[in-house]
Amino acid sequence: MAVVNRSAPPCGVIPVVAYPDVDAAVTWLQAAFGLRVRLRIASHRVQMWHGKACVIVGEQGPDKQWGTKSSTMLRVEDVDAVCARAREHGASVTHEPQTHMYGERQATLEDFAGHRWTLTQTVEDVDPAAWGGEAVEL
Repeated sequence: MAVVNRSAPPCGVIPVVAYPDVDAAVTWLQAAFGLRVRLRIASHRVQMWHGKACVIVGEQGPDKQWGTKSSTMLRVEDVDAVCARAREHGASVTHEPQTHMYGERQATLEDFAGHRWTLTQTVEDVDPAAWGGEAVEL
């Protein structure tokens, strides 16, 4: 039986994004993408939810653990709506919403601190072989 720790996000993959101001980042992520706070750790770290997915917001700086920025893919129900919402909150859209041959509708944005976010929405179940992919472990 696996051990469950209520202090740790239950997600298998947990992106960590570094910001110079954690509180400002949390406020922006809530407003722009609809993320919810799961757990706060002092003023330097916040675990957040998006559906069943997790992300950690950490403090950025030369003496902090997360000194670099990152890119994160966020699964949403409506790419166009979330893209518009994020744009209203100051995100710059680097790739407008587009439906790809692999069955995902995606848009890429940059937030107020320069982080890249790719919004993705499944619109069709496509066999990876149909577009040149190779299914290894699905």
